[in-house]
Amino acid sequence: MNDKINPPSLEELKKLREPLKNINLEHKKTLSFLEKFAVWITKHIGSMGFFIIILFWTIIWTSWNIFAPASFQFDPFPAFVLWLFISNMVQLFLLPLIMIGQNLQGRHAETRAAADFEINVKAEREIGAILSHLEYQKDLILKILKRLEEK
Repeated sequence: MNDKINPPSLEELKKLREPLKNINLEHKKTLSFLEKFAVWITKHIGSMGFFIIILFWTIIWTSWNIFAPASFQFDPFPAFVLWLFISNMVQLFLLPLIMIGQNLQGRHAETRAAADFEINVKAEREIGAILSHLEYQKDLILKILKRLEEK
């Protein structure tokens, strides 16, 4: 059996180890108020709750303007011009906010991916050290067994 170079010690590995960072908190700290608002809008617009609100708003609006007495209708059937105008304005304001929110979420995802990669590299280094230690221990045990058999 040949003597192998000693693998890195536990102390050496501890010196190499940096504390883990909470990427989610760090990302939130970098966001301005308007960016936080854009992320909040993106999260809530993409929910079933928002869809149900829009659905009921549309049903109530169109039903009122179709079935209410003519003197109470404020957006005449079949055009619903006011409803279309308001809907388009909502879309015009929300689309850029949604895109900004998605860009911010994409940036956050990239930061998380980089942190995951860093953790994977650390884990791979530590697993390599553990395997080296196990192999070194195996060699020592085999040497001891060989010496015991020679006696």
